[in-house]
Amino acid sequence: MRRTVRRAVLAAAMTAVLALPTVIGTEPAHAAASRIRLGNAADASRASWEGPAHTMNGAGAVVAGSMARAIDDIRGGSGSLDVVVLAGSAPSSGSKTPECDTAMTLPGVNSCTTWTLTASSDTSNTQLNTDIRKAEFVYFSGGDQCRYASWKGTALEASVESVVTRGGGSGGGSAGHHINSPIVYDACNGSVTSSEALADPYDRYVSFTGGMFAWSHYDNVINDSHFVARDRMGRLMAFVARSIKDGLTTAGSAWGVGVEEGGSLHIDKNGLATAYGKTSYVVLGDHQPEQAAAREPLTYSSFKIWKLTPGASFDFADRPTCGYYLRSVTAGVPDANLYDGSPQASCTPQAPFTEAEPNNTRDAADDATNLAYPATLTGRVDSTGDRDYFAVRLTAGQRADVRCDVPSDYDADVYLLDGGGSTLTRSVNDGAGAHEALDFAATATGTHFLEVAAYSGSGVAGYTCTLAATQL
Repeated sequence: MRRTVRRAVLAAAMTAVLALPTVIGTEPAHAAASRIRLGNAADASRASWEGPAHTMNGAGAVVAGSMARAIDDIRGGSGSLDVVVLAGSAPSSGSKTPECDTAMTLPGVNSCTTWTLTASSDTSNTQLNTDIRKAEFVYFSGGDQCRYASWKGTALEASVESVVTRGGGSGGGSAGHHINSPIVYDACNGSVTSSEALADPYDRYVSFTGGMFAWSHYDNVINDSHFVARDRMGRLMAFVARSIKDGLTTAGSAWGVGVEEGGSLHIDKNGLATAYGKTSYVVLGDHQPEQAAAREPLTYSSFKIWKLTPGASFDFADRPTCGYYLRSVTAGVPDANLYDGSPQASCTPQAPFTEAEPNNTRDAADDATNLAYPATLTGRVDSTGDRDYFAVRLTAGQRADVRCDVPSDYDADVYLLDGGGSTLTRSVNDGAGAHEALDFAATATGTHFLEVAAYSGSGVAGYTCTLAATQL
């Protein structure tokens, strides 16, 4: 029905165009790029910036709470800074500078400049790029993310990236939220609904742009907006599945971030996201879809979904392996109750598992096979020949990531062994206090052994090893 309406609208539009008189020797006119500056005419001068910081908003409007937090992050709680708002079109009614109207009410904002760009050539405007490069925060307004995606590879893109690189920030709402993820649902062929995307994840209305902005800690992510109000969980699931199937992400997984209207995710320089205003969702696909093909409905089992109510946080630098609920799609039909569920695994930290001597051989290894991941193992190298063995369980298709923090009293090396004692991988950094880290993709299910071995020195100070296991 929706496509029938589109065709009718298109036909009517073509009829209207054909009825117009033909003008020879002219090009379509467009308004010049416009610049409206609020606040001080002179830019703030800052010796250093303390970001980066980002705001990912579900609708076009600035969310004062998250924006104020980002501004404070960047200015280190003192002094002032400048904001630039980028828009692909002017508001149809009301204020011509709605985002700047809000920004100027926040502590620490020296000026806010709105640029409205109506042609691709506008991205090379000298004054525009000067304003961006002198600013500390760049906000993309709502509108048309396809137009924003067309700015890829331009001077404007480089200017925005320079702001974030120096410790400034970026953000946006609605279309501006979409453009701030490394995989962009660009809607260049038209907008897609959840039911359409699930019925065919290769629908022509599902199109992506990649390789534009790649913010620290935000890799392998695709954003979506107006999330609950417009029932977009289904289409984000399809976007995630497509990203995995088409190899748009690394490590065989993809993450969707859906933010509701009136909501915002503030992301600090360490990758910690905090929800403001309304609920946000993080959707993980961690395996290949059971079915994702053109003109075929999507089948995907066990999307992992985190629901972030206002005040809740999500660590994009160290992404959690707990706190999610599961939902699946079968032949294009999603499970019921997509927006709420009981967590499958609690995020209550486990108590550290501490070695018990004697554990100097595999036969005497401490049994840590029943630990849930992530797990923490502790012990100490109390003699120059000490070896501590921990029995752990890995499943075929899991990737084990191990980090051991070693005290300055001694130098210890770390080995991962298979059930028969053969070394699968090792970490042997030199020097007392040198930390060790290793990762391994398990090809067999069963008991493995983590060995912490003295290389030189010993002492009473303890080491701590963290072991995480994620499904490839």
